[in-house]
Amino acid sequence: MTPAPRATVAPRKTDATVVSDNGTAYLETLMGYNASRASHTMVSHFMRGVRQFDLRTVDFSVLSVMGHQPGVTSRQLCQILNVLPPNMVVLLRDLDKRGLIERTPHPTDGRAMGLSLSASGKALIKKAEKAASDADAQGTAHLTATERKTLVRLLQKIYIKSGL
Repeated sequence: MTPAPRATVAPRKTDATVVSDNGTAYLETLMGYNASRASHTMVSHFMRGVRQFDLRTVDFSVLSVMGHQPGVTSRQLCQILNVLPPNMVVLLRDLDKRGLIERTPHPTDGRAMGLSLSASGKALIKKAEKAASDADAQGTAHLTATERKTLVRLLQKIYIKSGL
């Protein structure tokens, strides 16, 4: 016996957005579901943009912070990026093997090493940040500049206030 074909339901329009009615109407009311879907879309754009640099999202984040805050410690990186210390050790080892970072004694904490980008790390992150910005622009091309600023502010409000 062949199953009956599924009926298609036309999308419904609410507040200038089209919401599909294919069984996800409830899910589309949930912040987590929408954030996850948006994140997946934006990460896909990001990965296509930085693929040529052989960087994962976390690698890119670590290099970017180092580029904008030379001398940062691994402990600070863990706190800033919410990465567990054992994972950071592996990340830094891999970036060091690629010749992208340099370690120098920290000026005020004798137990810590300051982390900075090497010359090749600086060149790489400059290109990768441009590619990431372009990918962000592609992923949000249908938003106005004001909407993009508002979205970034609201997303930051969620993760900064959550304390996670």
